[in-house]
Amino acid sequence: MRKCLACGEQIKGRSDKKFCGDYCRNAFNNQLNRDPNNFARRINHILRKNRRILASLNPHGKAKVHRDKLFENGFNFTYFTNQYITKSGNRYHFVYDYGYLELENDMFALVFKSEYVK
Repeated sequence: MRKCLACGEQIKGRSDKKFCGDYCRNAFNNQLNRDPNNFARRINHILRKNRRILASLNPHGKAKVHRDKLFENGFNFTYFTNQYITKSGNRYHFVYDYGYLELENDMFALVFKSEYVK
């Protein structure tokens, strides 16, 4: 006698059936993928928040802000999507289409890279 992998009820039907129904199949797979999905969900949440902060502080495509202003808004410098190094060696960190460059005296240049948007 075969039992459902999710609820343990007896399975009726095809011989290769593993679940008693769609609900149990979905519940089993959601439980199986919960930890990896939560990890990715948490990182995506941080990235979206960082992007919202950069967008709000840079409404016109270029701006300068102090590090404290970014921290004040909850910006997390650990998370970004990519880096761009210029020919002169400046390293821009991007969160999707918004970027920042660390300047002197804890100042940051904020930029918007419109070629990402298509």
